[in-house]
Amino acid sequence: MEVEITSKYENKLLGRTEVRFKATHVGGKTPSRDEVRDALAGKLGAKKDALIIDELNTTFGKAETGGYAKLYASVDAAKKLEPHHLQLRNKLPGVEKKTKVAVEKKAPAKKGA
Repeated sequence: MEVEITSKYENKLLGRTEVRFKATHVGGKTPSRDEVRDALAGKLGAKKDALIIDELNTTFGKAETGGYAKLYASVDAAKKLEPHHLQLRNKLPGVEKKTKVAVEKKAPAKKGA
């Protein structure tokens, strides 16, 4: 799989680098999010844990997958800004799936009942 960075933008306000990319995977299957993160982190010279892939779009009938990723300075910075579902999809360290029991425990008690 070959990864080509099509655009790169330094978002100083949010402290991240935003990247649009295209992955070519001729003769192989569509790459997983984890495989793309590995290749893109290597291309950017960064840690995989601080890289969030926001979207992946594979073109039907072509061996190309385009996408959008955000590279943060640290994992903690990514956890502060990214939604929980994207943290789970990208398997950030220390992020766990919210369970129904944990959500119910945090619910405030009803007054006047």
